[in-house]
Amino acid sequence: MFDDLNPEQLAAARHDDRPLLIVAGAGTGKTATLVHRVAHLIERGADPRRILLLTFTRRAAAEMLRRVDALLAESGRGSRAAGERVWGGTFHAVAARLLRVHARDIGMEPNFTILDRADAEDLMHLARTRLGLGR
Repeated sequence: MFDDLNPEQLAAARHDDRPLLIVAGAGTGKTATLVHRVAHLIERGADPRRILLLTFTRRAAAEMLRRVDALLAESGRGSRAAGERVWGGTFHAVAARLLRVHARDIGMEPNFTILDRADAEDLMHLARTRLGLGR
């Protein structure tokens, strides 16, 4: 499972349960290290639902979870669906998920909608057009 990691990546992927800070530049294998770390934790018996894997894009998050599943399937010691149970996604998606879970605790309904600036501008343009104020 760890054959494609260099010694530094291997040490990080197999690190014990204490916190570990990794500082690395572009193209140094951070993603591979994280993927191997998550698979290693699951193999060692960690509950995948208690692992949080955050990244900046949905595509990167999906790819990382796919790679975790592939590593677990390759090793034959993990459940192929384990990666699907990992809390993985973008910072925004995980924050929205947490807000939905705890919405009522903070006085919100869990079916709220989040609009970013571009969404708000599109909505305002639609309203202006429907009201004939587009000019």
